[in-house]
Amino acid sequence: MSITPARKAELIKKFAQSEGDTGSPEVQVAILTERITNLTEHFQTNKKDNHSRRGLLTMVATRRKLLDYVKRKDEGRYQALIKELGIRR
Repeated sequence: MSITPARKAELIKKFAQSEGDTGSPEVQVAILTERITNLTEHFQTNKKDNHSRRGLLTMVATRRKLLDYVKRKDEGRYQALIKELGIRR
């Protein structure tokens, strides 16, 4: 259900703006997206897990805020991030 350290390092390497960058919005959104995807799969089998569902809603709201920030700062970065992660259809 949680993200493995290897997968997290892979996402950081892929979305980092510079060497050692772990806090940029792109990295944070990528990690949140991975965690949201894992939780969504978890809910396919555990429909009554409402405590985790609350955490999922919190993560979705946090990702939305970060995406709004990126969009406000640079529309091109936002579009590239959305396309790379496949969030919008």
